[in-house]
Amino acid sequence: MGGVLVDLDIEDCKAVFKASLGYTEIDNIIDACHQKGIYGDLEEGTLSAEDFRAIVLAGSRPGATPEEVDEAMSHILVGIEPYKAEMLKKLSEKYTLYMLSNNNPICLPFSRKMFEEVGAPLEEVFEKCFFSFEMKALKPSEAFYKAVINEIGLPSEEMLFIDDSQKNVDGAIAAGLPSIYYEPGTDLAKLLDDTLNMEEGR
Repeated sequence: MGGVLVDLDIEDCKAVFKASLGYTEIDNIIDACHQKGIYGDLEEGTLSAEDFRAIVLAGSRPGATPEEVDEAMSHILVGIEPYKAEMLKKLSEKYTLYMLSNNNPICLPFSRKMFEEVGAPLEEVFEKCFFSFEMKALKPSEAFYKAVINEIGLPSEEMLFIDDSQKNVDGAIAAGLPSIYYEPGTDLAKLLDDTLNMEEGR
């Protein structure tokens, strides 16, 4: 989801945590692709949203609120380019789409709203969404990809995984899932057109 379909702004998120909450530990728990510490625990589903908020607030300025934590978290999400929404709707008419995302219960509602606002609700364009905090596993772990492959129930060679982290792509390939790397900011539709046309031409 993030980095491929939803544009991200890690630095803005960090800035809001510091300015709004006075929480400077954010620098140590969040980066573009692989979260650490309590953020990683939140995305792996081993730490609840309530406990995450409590830990952040314990390290924040007096008077900070859970709502401010959620607002700061939402600043990692920039939005979805309109062409990507149209692309998803067209792809869903021809292919069965699945979402594989390292995600958390605080950011997910904000993401859902973004997909709805561009006319591509998650439930309409994706057959199923696999979220790390629900699966209790993070990309690029083999357990994550194997669980997805098993649940979809198709031969892995009939699938294609796209991610903006080379580590996630490498992990998927090692688990037997054909995968390609997407560089954020480039033309995702062209990458898919080129890749899918190559596959169909074989």
